[in-house]
Amino acid sequence: MLWDVDKQKVVQNIPHKNQYDLWMSRLCHDDIKEIKSEILQRIKGDKVATAGWIPGSDWRGTPFQAIYEQACRFDQESAAKCFGLIVWETMMEHEDYWGFGRYELNYLPIKSMTYFKVSP
Repeated sequence: MLWDVDKQKVVQNIPHKNQYDLWMSRLCHDDIKEIKSEILQRIKGDKVATAGWIPGSDWRGTPFQAIYEQACRFDQESAAKCFGLIVWETMMEHEDYWGFGRYELNYLPIKSMTYFKVSP
């Protein structure tokens, strides 16, 4: 579950839905399932996860490669946004409650969303 800490409610909407739907329409069901499974594997046991740090910088040979090549047609910026929205949706579907927000590291803003387990 994705939990809006400020509003104290479950989030049920995906931002930028039209663009997200277009990107996702270019992926097959198995690719999406594999991407989400890999995300879940990489955050397993974590209490905090920052979306942009989950996939690493080289997506070759990972399920994330399909986002870059198929969904976003080799557009790196779109692929990063698409990946972030897939993480958002994965957190919405997660059995645990995850809060979210934008934070800093060493006084520098982190470009992607950070998620953290909460108990509402």
